[in-house]
Amino acid sequence: MEVVERKIKLSPGDPMSILGPGDQYLQLIEQKFDASIVARGDTVIVHGAPDEVTQVERVFKELSFILAKAGKLTLHDVTTVLDLIETSASDNISREDLESVIVFAHHDAIRAKTPTQREYYQAVRKNDIVFAIGPAGTGKTYLAVAMAVSALKNREVTRIVLARPAVEAGESLGFLPGDLAQKVDPYLRPLYDALQEMLTAEKVRTFVERGTIEVVPLAYMRGRTLNNAFVILDEAQNATPMQMKMFLTRLGSGSKAIITGDQTQIDLPSRQQSGLIQIQKVLHEVPGIEFVYFNKTDVVRHKLVKDIIDAYEKFHQLPGHGGEEEKATEKQTHS
Repeated sequence: MEVVERKIKLSPGDPMSILGPGDQYLQLIEQKFDASIVARGDTVIVHGAPDEVTQVERVFKELSFILAKAGKLTLHDVTTVLDLIETSASDNISREDLESVIVFAHHDAIRAKTPTQREYYQAVRKNDIVFAIGPAGTGKTYLAVAMAVSALKNREVTRIVLARPAVEAGESLGFLPGDLAQKVDPYLRPLYDALQEMLTAEKVRTFVERGTIEVVPLAYMRGRTLNNAFVILDEAQNATPMQMKMFLTRLGSGSKAIITGDQTQIDLPSRQQSGLIQIQKVLHEVPGIEFVYFNKTDVVRHKLVKDIIDAYEKFHQLPGHGGEEEKATEKQTHS
C-alpha cells in the first residue's frame, strides 16, 4: 500500500485552539482515521494512504477556516466537521452547515430544516430548559432525541432519560395484554423508534441495558434527581400540573431538559387542566427557560399532514363542530 507524508502548517497562535485542550480535538481526529497524525509546534505531520492524508488535511483546513471566522472552536464543531467530511464531497463547510447539523445518524446528517427548527436548536444550545409546543409532524420529538444523542456523543451528558405520560387516548390500558411494562410499551414506542433512526439497534440495546438511555413512563420519575442527564418529556400536554412540576424539579446539576407537546391533542379528562398549558403562565419570565412555538408551516412529515391540519382547523371553525371548545382551549392557553 502506498504511504505518503504531508506537513500541515497551522496559523501562528492557532495550534492550541485547533488541537484542543490537552490535545482533545487532535485525539478525536486520530480516532477517525488510520493515518498517523503527529503535532509538533505549529505543524501537523500526517503519514498514511493518500486519500486518508487528503481527508486529514481537509479537516485541519476546515477547522482553521472556522476558527478564523468564529474566533473559537467547540467540541461540537470538531465532531461535525469530521462527520461532514466523511459524508460530503463539498469543498467548503460553512458556519451554516455546522449550525444546522444536529447529529449524524447512520452516515446521514440530521439537520434543523425550518426557521422554527433552527430557533429550537439554538434555544436548546443556549438554555437548560426548553419547551417545544406545536402540532404533530413538526419534528419536536425527533429533534429533541437527536439533540440528546448529540449531547451524549459529545460527552456533554452521561445519560439520556426519555419520559412520556401513559395517558389513554381513547383506549384502555386494562385491556392491553401483559404486565405493566408491556402495557406502557406502546406509549414509549415512538421514542424507541426515534432512537433507532439515530443509533444502531444493537447500540440502543446496549445503552438501555447499561442505563445510559432510559425510556420510562412519567410516573416513574418521582423521587429521582437526574445529574449530567439530557431529559425529554414527550406528549407533555397529557401531564397534569403536579406531574409537570414533579418532572421539572427532577433536574440536577449538568442536566438539560426538553418538554414537547401539542396543546390541541390533550387526552386528559375534561375537568383536568393540562400542565403544559399552565406552565406557560408560570415560567414565561424565568431566565434560562425558553418557549419555542411551531405551526403548520413547520410540518416535515408527508405533505398531506399539513393539509390534514388545515382541514381540521377549518372544520373546528364551523358552528357546532368543536369551535367553541377549541376557542376555550386557546383562551386558557393565552390568559
